[in-house]
Amino acid sequence: MAGNMDIPPECPMHRPKDPAATAPPPPPPTNNILSTSFQTHSSDAISEPQPVEQHVEPTASRPWSSYLNPLNMMPKLSNTPAPQQKSSLPTSRIISSIPKGTHPSEGNWEYPSPQQMYNAMLRKGYDDTPEDAVEDMVDVHNFLNEGAWQEIVGWEKQFAGSIWRGVKIAGKGGLGTADEEEEGGAFGKSVSGEVEVQARPRLLRFQGRPGDLSPKARMYHYLGMVFPQFGNMPFDRHDWYVQRSTSESEGTDGNKEEVRYVIDYYAGETGPTGESIFYLDVRPAIDRPRALFELGIRYGGDIWWKASGGAVREEERRRKQAEREGFSQ
Repeated sequence: MAGNMDIPPECPMHRPKDPAATAPPPPPPTNNILSTSFQTHSSDAISEPQPVEQHVEPTASRPWSSYLNPLNMMPKLSNTPAPQQKSSLPTSRIISSIPKGTHPSEGNWEYPSPQQMYNAMLRKGYDDTPEDAVEDMVDVHNFLNEGAWQEIVGWEKQFAGSIWRGVKIAGKGGLGTADEEEEGGAFGKSVSGEVEVQARPRLLRFQGRPGDLSPKARMYHYLGMVFPQFGNMPFDRHDWYVQRSTSESEGTDGNKEEVRYVIDYYAGETGPTGESIFYLDVRPAIDRPRALFELGIRYGGDIWWKASGGAVREEERRRKQAEREGFSQ
């Protein structure tokens, strides 16, 4: 998945590359979650004043874990201006399209406000962060993570049901088009007459792991020593824990399973008009036997589809369908 977004040149999360460097900039200074268009959430939601964050030391009676939000393993973010802050930053938050928790009544996840992002960056030691660049940085941050969720939804559409259903979808070239969704890509649809209904996935929690290379990223790093095109290192990594359900209703317990997804964030080369380009590598973690089958089916099906001329056949099918619809009008 790739995305384009203009980044302020002074943004510490995305400083320009040294021409001699082979790796993208260092990891961004925040692990907060979460396309570019969402319903804005009023700052009235943060009705209680939040104290300015202070440096704390863990004790025997209160370890570090007590200061962390268990849903993202991050300290709670203050939404008040920092002591040395010169300009005012928005404190309103935006509601994402990502379902939160185990039940629809929990709503959707909220993105951090620019003020919270700025405070998080100060905590990470980025004291030279330009205050006027924070809002753009939040937009990029949200855009990338929203794209990651859409990738996860694609995996879940294919594999929330049976493995055989996933194989059938892979044989049709995967997901992503309206025709494919009509033939089984959407939740609650059928594939070749086989009906399987699943509730939509929900994000239970997440964890930023910018300092931990995933096995796949490490493998690409080693390959890059011989083949430079594999040499880029991800600038961030997230682990997202998703609730997979095969029940028909989101409000029932049904058959639920927790699935961990690994997300590697890569910075690409600058686009032709100077825009920054990013790539996301989203896939289920290999921490359960079924994940191996899902990865093999997804990637193997894609290779077979291309090698067997599936894309050409699909284009011809659509051409004939368009001709029939034209004659019928």
